[in-house]
Amino acid sequence: MRHYEIVILVHPDQSSQVPAMVERYQSMIKEKDGKVHRLEDWGRRQLAYSIDKVHKAHYLLMNIESDQGVISELENAFRYNDAVIRSLILKRDHAITKSSLIMQGAEKGKSSSKKVAAEAEASEEA
Repeated sequence: MRHYEIVILVHPDQSSQVPAMVERYQSMIKEKDGKVHRLEDWGRRQLAYSIDKVHKAHYLLMNIESDQGVISELENAFRYNDAVIRSLILKRDHAITKSSLIMQGAEKGKSSSKKVAAEAEASEEA
């Protein structure tokens, strides 16, 4: 079994379908004895350039361990799903389980905004 990193861009109008899509893709992987090591939903983000007159997309990142048959099935599922506007599958040397830089930045942003809010409350009380 090999390790893969998958990035999927979903049409922003179809963002409500993302949880069902993720569940479907995870079940495809697990049916063939594959493993999902990391799954991150980056949410709706601005594209670097427009794709089919779309300027934003819903980003998903998956790190999986599976065989080539599952990857072929996933490629076909991405290709024939109208909600998926782009996908990228990369072969990796090992499983990546730690948070990506984008998620680490989002977590730092949340913690820093909480600190600012706490400091504002403390200054109001004083």
